[in-house]
Amino acid sequence: MWEYTEKVRELFLHPKNAGEVKDPDAVGEVGNILCGDSLKLTLKIDKETNRILDAKFQTFGCASAIASSSALTELIKGKTIDEAIKVTNQDIAEYLGGLPREKMHCSVMGREALEAAAADYRGEARPAADEGEIVCKCFGVTDKKIIRVIEENDIRTVEDITNFSKAGGGCGECIPKIEKILSDTLGKKLIGKPQERPKALTNIRKIAMIQEVIEKEVRPVLKADRGDVELIDVEGDKVILSMRGVCAECQMAHITGRNIEKKLKELVSDKLLVEMR
Repeated sequence: MWEYTEKVRELFLHPKNAGEVKDPDAVGEVGNILCGDSLKLTLKIDKETNRILDAKFQTFGCASAIASSSALTELIKGKTIDEAIKVTNQDIAEYLGGLPREKMHCSVMGREALEAAAADYRGEARPAADEGEIVCKCFGVTDKKIIRVIEENDIRTVEDITNFSKAGGGCGECIPKIEKILSDTLGKKLIGKPQERPKALTNIRKIAMIQEVIEKEVRPVLKADRGDVELIDVEGDKVILSMRGVCAECQMAHITGRNIEKKLKELVSDKLLVEMR
């Protein structure tokens, strides 16, 4: 499980500036919901001073994505566009009191959304998040994005490239290409052994992790709405759940099930599938 700071927990549970600015002067959209994370940033800007009067976000992602997006809007409100564009992903992470290395890609996504919004306001071509050659097909990450995160975050390992961009975090087929990009960018051979793929979870460990995610990440949210969920069984990579309380009669229970599945894929194993009974 990730160790989140109190600030991350606060902005995840009680995000600031969530939603969409009415009649925005600038819009920045990055990510892809099919790849697990997406962010839409909308800004209201004073045309005379170029100062950001309001900033709101809509995101599809994990706790770190929500907290990072909320932090971004707090950091840029009141700044001019020129001042705001200087905010880095490291600034976002520092505002949150730090992020787990495995979640730094959320702060990078916030920075990219800000750049897209600034380009939209100025009438410039938006920075193309998909510009370059696709290296990681699982998450749609290009070689140019990988090079940028290496250079901007002083990255030295393939593991941190995954942490900051998600590249290599899926099937792992692209890891040799990532190693070469890292080596070429640093101007020297990659030091150390190639990244090893995580070992398969034992069934006992898998069940324990599933139970922990349900208890800490899922159940509190459902209970806040007078609902609940029960883990019935785990058959291989199939997680059998049953909704309880008001969730048992909710017509949107299947969507809740998909959201739980996404959380389990993120925190336990991307092979898990949820079946509701």
